[in-house]
Amino acid sequence: MKIAVATKHYETVSGHAGQTAYWLLYDLGGFKPGMALPEPSRIELTKEQFFHHFQDDAPHPLDGVDLAVVASAGDGFVRHLKKRGTEVLVTGETVPDQALSKIIAGEALAEPRFDITTSLCKLRDLFSRH
Repeated sequence: MKIAVATKHYETVSGHAGQTAYWLLYDLGGFKPGMALPEPSRIELTKEQFFHHFQDDAPHPLDGVDLAVVASAGDGFVRHLKKRGTEVLVTGETVPDQALSKIIAGEALAEPRFDITTSLCKLRDLFSRH
């Protein structure tokens, strides 16, 4: 299983996922309970690869990800990733490793915080190609 976490400069879980440049990618393929979390790969998207701009006309650096963990996301982003085979999990957790540890352990995550950009994205998504 591969899990990507949207981040602000690889430090905290980021909202407005459709405009997020910095992602941590955890490959849990050989992971077993009790093991330390694997070191994530760092992915930096170009503006053309941001999901708000991406045209679905080429491979994407986040292709093959099973779960995207974000602090906020619009409906268009969620639909867009679902088409690519990726589920989206919105959380109020701020530390990527802590969020991932809770997901693996099946623990409840912190509720998402209010993000005005999500409201703006919902309005934009009414007219979106997604």
